[in-house]
Amino acid sequence: MRRGEEFAAAIKRGKRAGRPTLVVHLGTAGEETPLVGFVVSKAVGDAVTRNKVKRRLRHLMRDRLHRLPRGSLLVVRANPPAASAGYEHLAAELDLALDRVLRRRESSMDGHR
Repeated sequence: MRRGEEFAAAIKRGKRAGRPTLVVHLGTAGEETPLVGFVVSKAVGDAVTRNKVKRRLRHLMRDRLHRLPRGSLLVVRANPPAASAGYEHLAAELDLALDRVLRRRESSMDGHR
């Protein structure tokens, strides 16, 4: 995900789930393959630290893309504790946040049927 409108759609109109190290926002737009974007602000650390966190999150999401429904717009926002979190801890936090946001999406979809 690279366009600001896609980030805004996921953050403003999507479901949200947070953990101490990260927050995920899940929106939808059409029937395309899922798009994932990452937000790692200067609050997380210097450029080297931010890039390391972003690389870890990108790698972790590759193995989890199959869980996202078609048309998903997912934004993964790193919180400052992500800088000192180990790889396994970051993976566990991402799994918990994804589980929660996907359940919320399903429950809201059930209400519209």
